[in-house]
Amino acid sequence: MTRSGKQLELMQTLLIALPSFVLFGWNQAGVGGLLSIESWLHTFPEIDVVHAHGQQKATKSTIQGTIVATCTLGALFGSLACASIGDILGRRKTVLLAAILTLIGEVLECTSFGLVQFTIGRFVVGLGVGALSTTVPVWQSECSRAKNRGQHVIVDGIFITIGFVLQVRPPRPHDCWINLGFYQLKRGSLSWRMPLALPAIISLVLIASVYLVPESPRWLASKGHVEHARNNLSKLRDEPVESFEIATEMNAIELTLESTKSAAKKRDLFKMGEDKALYRFLLCLAIQFFQQWCGSNLISSYSTIIFEQGLDLDHQTARILSGGCLTWKFLSSFVAFYTVDRFGRRKLFMFSGFGMSMCMTALAITNSFPRSNKPAQIASVLFVFLFNFFVPIGFLGCNYLYVTEVAPTRLRMPMASFSTANHWLWNFAVLMITPVAITELGYRYYILYAILGACIPAMVFFFYPETMGRSLDDMEKLFRDHDSVFGVVKASLTPQDPEVARLAEVTARKEYDNKIFDESETIERRA
Repeated sequence: MTRSGKQLELMQTLLIALPSFVLFGWNQAGVGGLLSIESWLHTFPEIDVVHAHGQQKATKSTIQGTIVATCTLGALFGSLACASIGDILGRRKTVLLAAILTLIGEVLECTSFGLVQFTIGRFVVGLGVGALSTTVPVWQSECSRAKNRGQHVIVDGIFITIGFVLQVRPPRPHDCWINLGFYQLKRGSLSWRMPLALPAIISLVLIASVYLVPESPRWLASKGHVEHARNNLSKLRDEPVESFEIATEMNAIELTLESTKSAAKKRDLFKMGEDKALYRFLLCLAIQFFQQWCGSNLISSYSTIIFEQGLDLDHQTARILSGGCLTWKFLSSFVAFYTVDRFGRRKLFMFSGFGMSMCMTALAITNSFPRSNKPAQIASVLFVFLFNFFVPIGFLGCNYLYVTEVAPTRLRMPMASFSTANHWLWNFAVLMITPVAITELGYRYYILYAILGACIPAMVFFFYPETMGRSLDDMEKLFRDHDSVFGVVKASLTPQDPEVARLAEVTARKEYDNKIFDESETIERRA
C-alpha cells in the first residue's frame, strides 16, 4: 500500500513520537504515587518509609530516592550510547532497540518480587527512554520539510505532558490519575503492578510501528545508499523520484555530505573548525541545561507541597490542584505548536525565559511572607499556574527541535546524544537537590531559578541563530559562510529577498530541465 507524504508524517507523529514521548513523560514522573501502597511496602520493605522512624526512616528515604532515580541515570547512559550506535544502526533500528529495552524494563518492574529486580527494571527502562529522547527528534527533523519542521518536532513536548499528567511523579502518594484509579483496588499487588505494566502496551505499539515509517534519507545518504535515500525522500515529499524538487533536495544533502566528508570523530565536538562544531555543541548543551534549571522540574514535582504548605489545604484538595496545574501545562504546550513556525525559535525561547524568571521572582517574594499571609500564598498558587504557562512555550519540545537543527550533519547524532545526556544529568541533580534545598533555603531557592531564567533571553539574543524556515542544509551553509558567532546570528535574522529566491529557483529549474532534456537526447541517439 502506497502512503502519501502527509500520511507518513502523521504516522511518524502518532506511531513513533507519541508513544516515545508519552513513555518519556510517564517514566520521568516516576513511581512516587505507589510508594505508600500496603502491598508495595510488603514487597519492598527496604524502602518502606511509612512505618519507619528516626534514623531508619532517613536511611530508607535515601535508598528510596536513589532507587526511583535509577530511571534517570539509565536515561543518561541510554542517551550517551546513541553517540556510538545512532549512526551505526540508523534511526529506525535505534528506536526499535530502545523500545525493546523499555519493554524489557517494564516487564521486570511489574513482575518484581525484590528490590534488586525492580532497580534493574527501572535502569533498563531508563536506557530505552534516554535513547528514544535522543533519536526520535533527530529522525523527525531529518524527515521534515523546512516550513513545518518546527510543528512536526515540537509535538514531542505535548506528548511528554500527556505522559506526565497520566503518571506524575508526586511528592505525596497517589497524585496521578492512573495511580489513583488503581489505588481503588486497595488490597493486592495489582494496585501497583498494573500502573507499572500499562506502559508495556505503549512499547509494543512502538515496536510494531517502527518499520511503517521510512528511514531518514540523510542517514541513508551518509552511508552511501543514495538511491534508497532518494526513494525515501520521494515518499516523504509526495514527489516523483525524478522531479526537480527531489533532485534539488538530494543535491543539497549530497553537497553538505561532500563538504563534511571527513569521518566524524567525537573529539570534533570540541573543535571550532570551518563548521564551528564547538560553538554549535555549546548551544545544544546550554539549551538543555536551561531546560532543567529554569524550574520546570521544581514546579512539576513539588507543586503539591507548595499548595499544602502555602494555603494549608488538605492533601486531597492539594492533589487536585496539582493535577489541574499539570493539565494546564499540557494545554499551554499547544501555544508553541501554533507559534514555533510563525514567530521562530528565538522569540519563543526569550519569551519563555523572561516569563519563567518573572514567575520565580514573584514566588520568591510571596513565599518570603509568613504562612499566615493568605493573599501572598494565594498569589503563590497563581504564579505556579502562570509559570506552567511559560515553560512549554520554549522549553518543552522546542529545545529538542533546536538541537537537531543547529547540529552539523556529520555530528548530529553525537551532538544530540551528549546534549540530551546533559539534560538527564541535570534532571537527576535537580531531583536530588530540590528536597534538601526547599527545606534549607526556603524562598531563597526560587531566587536561583529567577537568576538562571533571566540569563536565557540575553544568551539567546546574542548567541542563538534563528533556524525557522531554513533547511538543515541551509543551516550548515549559514554556519560555514560566516567567520564570527555574531555574524552567524546576524545573518540568520536577515530574511532572504523573496524575488531573489524566486529567480534562483526559476534558474535552477531551467538548468534541471535542460539537463533532463540533454540526457533524453543522448539516450535516443544511443538507441
